[in-house]
Amino acid sequence: MNLSFLSPVLLSLFLSISSIEAQQLIGKWQLVYFDGIDRIRNSAQFREADSATRANMEYRIKNRLESTIYQFTPGDSLRYTDMVNQTIVQRRAQIEIGEGDVLIIREGEMKRKAKIIAFDENRLVLEPITKSGNKGKLIFERVVEKPKK
Repeated sequence: MNLSFLSPVLLSLFLSISSIEAQQLIGKWQLVYFDGIDRIRNSAQFREADSATRANMEYRIKNRLESTIYQFTPGDSLRYTDMVNQTIVQRRAQIEIGEGDVLIIREGEMKRKAKIIAFDENRLVLEPITKSGNKGKLIFERVVEKPKK
């Protein structure tokens, strides 16, 4: 019996299975690094700004990092913060993890994708997938809730 046809079938089945499952993400994650911030800090506009303007920009960067929280919950849902007109708003979305460890976030008609490029129990690194092809890395760390007294 020739079983050589099984190899491609098994390989394609193995490759289509995501190595990360949505329930592994359950919990609260805080953004600690976004390489777009480095681009801002290295820009001529930032470098040539007066100290008050730079301090204001640093404050806004720090605020954005501290307020960007992703909370994955059972049922493949996500609560996250977003900025709309310089105001922090709470949003809800459904998630799934597609082929190749692509995180798909659906909120109404909107759909965002990000490749999970690193993941362990304390760290999640996402690379947004955009039409323009601009890539960046978002690094999240798991927020460990302190027990309430």
